[in-house]
Amino acid sequence: MKKINLRNSLLASSLFSVLLLGSCKENTSTETSETTSEETAQTETSISEESEESELDFIFPKENKGPDKTFTGNAYNIGLVAPDSTYTTAVGNVYFEPGGRSNWHTHPGGQILIITDGKGYHQIEGQPKEIMEKGDVIKCPPNTRHWHGASQDTGVQQMYIVPNTEKGVVNWMEAVSDEVYNQ
Repeated sequence: MKKINLRNSLLASSLFSVLLLGSCKENTSTETSETTSEETAQTETSISEESEESELDFIFPKENKGPDKTFTGNAYNIGLVAPDSTYTTAVGNVYFEPGGRSNWHTHPGGQILIITDGKGYHQIEGQPKEIMEKGDVIKCPPNTRHWHGASQDTGVQQMYIVPNTEKGVVNWMEAVSDEVYNQ
């Protein structure tokens, strides 16, 4: 089933109506013609701005900005499931703005990433950088140095699953250099 963004559909319908009404009124005054052109331009601008603002389909709110000591650029995290004695798994969502990325880090119990929108990168130390896109699932083995984040020009949203949190959650390391990020 295809998801339809109602707000964009309404804007597109408004634009279509303005264009249709404008083409049906051949014998109207110059003032009406200018008004219709103005309305069309405003609607087109509104649709363009709307597209830029909704580049990604946000499932969860941005929530908390990640600390500069563990992220380059902007990353926003929201925890969804906190680990407890029954469910020793942490689950959350991170949105990386374009160019944003994590530092190198490891997870004692491993990590699974599910990319829900956008485009980004993931790299396990010693391996080539990989592109992540909507629908990709990334498995990072326990205690393996890696980083992940958005591409240079597109943000990325990812759900993270950190199992076996009784072993620890994350060990942060140094920032990923621009040289490594831009490879």
